[in-house]
Amino acid sequence: MSEGTQFYYNLSTGAVEEGRQSPGSELMGPYATRQEAERALKTAASRNEKWEQDDDAWEDYGEPAADEPR
Repeated sequence: MSEGTQFYYNLSTGAVEEGRQSPGSELMGPYATRQEAERALKTAASRNEKWEQDDDAWEDYGEPAADEPR
């Protein structure tokens, strides 16, 4: 991340903070833009969903597909 203003999403208040104003345990970030910080929860949910799908695929690795004979 480049130097300059950083933005954080505050999990307690739901507000975007310019610069680190709250304890780190209450923040997501840093983000380069206010818009990225505003989307923090949506971004996290999307990444979690992708990771869950990847985990499911990994657990099934080497297993025949449901429609394939064993």
